[in-house]
Amino acid sequence: MRVTVIGCSGSFPGPDSPASCYLIQADGFSMLLDLGSGALGSLQRFHPLYGIDAICLSHLHPDHCHDMCGYWVARRYRPEGMAPRIPVHGPAVTPRRMAEAYDLPPDPGMSEAFDFHTLRTGPFEIGPFRVTTALMSHPIEAYGFRIEHEGKVVAYSGDTGESDELVELARDADLFLCEASFLDAPDLPPKLHLTAREAGEHAARAGADRLVLTHLVPWNDTDQSLVEAKGSGFGGTIDLAHVGAVYEL
Repeated sequence: MRVTVIGCSGSFPGPDSPASCYLIQADGFSMLLDLGSGALGSLQRFHPLYGIDAICLSHLHPDHCHDMCGYWVARRYRPEGMAPRIPVHGPAVTPRRMAEAYDLPPDPGMSEAFDFHTLRTGPFEIGPFRVTTALMSHPIEAYGFRIEHEGKVVAYSGDTGESDELVELARDADLFLCEASFLDAPDLPPKLHLTAREAGEHAARAGADRLVLTHLVPWNDTDQSLVEAKGSGFGGTIDLAHVGAVYEL
């Protein structure tokens, strides 16, 4: 598998990165995990606009899904004709919410460009990938992902607070893309996001090989995030996500 960071800023785009988006590729198949605010522009630096075969949306907060609006325009009104429909896997209300986001009638909404599928927990197949999802600890319906291909594993937290389910999704992962929205501080809101230290603790419990800190909120000091993650007890490699980073598994 090949993983490319398209966007990794948390909650809103930052000066150096759009919001969440990760390109997962294998056997000529290209899948996006999330398509958050600003990510569509960044995607075009690294991959053909019409070369995406599937999209998975972890949840429906704007920093994880709202560039679906621009992508709908790009596919629906392509000068040489509408691009073929591609599958979009997300929470059950995704078709309605995406239609509302662009002020479209619910029927057809965006269904001319996207073939919507409701995410479910447990394993299923998308292209060459075996995908396992689990509900995360977040104020709305939100999923984490485990992507497997030919013995390699990528885990992606999406947005979550502390979660035993995330530990299982990331069990023995070769690459763990884990949110690290918070720095250590008193009275952080529960069941919302992880600190960088907690991301490291989840990676250590999971036995992951490599941890990439994602969902990095622009007002945080990312160097401090890295320091706190390294103090978590996780013994593997820890990276700060950045646009254009590529991981070959």
